[in-house]
Amino acid sequence: MVSSGTLVPAQKKMDKILQLSVPVKKKEVRSFLGLVNYYRHFIANFASMSALLSDLLCKGTPEKVQWTPRCDQSLAEIKRLFSSPPILIIPDMQEMFIVRSDASDFGIGTVLLQDREEILMLCRYASRKLLSRESRYSAIEREALALVFVVAQFQRYLIFKHFILQTDHKPLSYLRAGSPKNARLMRWALALQEFSFQVVHIPGSENVHPDVLSRLC
Repeated sequence: MVSSGTLVPAQKKMDKILQLSVPVKKKEVRSFLGLVNYYRHFIANFASMSALLSDLLCKGTPEKVQWTPRCDQSLAEIKRLFSSPPILIIPDMQEMFIVRSDASDFGIGTVLLQDREEILMLCRYASRKLLSRESRYSAIEREALALVFVVAQFQRYLIFKHFILQTDHKPLSYLRAGSPKNARLMRWALALQEFSFQVVHIPGSENVHPDVLSRLC
């Protein structure tokens, strides 16, 4: 729902989510996930939190779902977050975008921000777990992967526009300036060439949102 330049979930939809009883059949799980997926950009780490419920829909699993205490925890956490979702601002395509990214040993996270009267406001955020092979990447590789994730997630906002990438990982500043000898970094550096951005180093204490998202995965 749009209100005064911001996005907030429709209250009727939120009430429906909060009042949901424990699903018994796959159809009920699928219906619930379909509803909450529509609002996933309001919820940090949604993919990880809903993974257990999504697994109930895997091919070969029984039509009557095998509900476990961990499923209870997942459902309760999703409901808790939907009980007070953040308010997002509507992106202004005429204004500069600022993105922040971060990577941990477990996941990568990013936020899309814009300045509103000298206050950085949240437009969107996203995160995902690292694959097993990705968790073995070096620190610079994980941070570079987070940047690739940024432009993939927010491409519709960032393509053909100059934006600022704020990161607390200083070596990332040299990814575009230098010629990485690492083949993986070179491939990503080439993929990023179609985007116009400036890398700005910020203290880790300021890079709170994506850091939290990456560690929650």
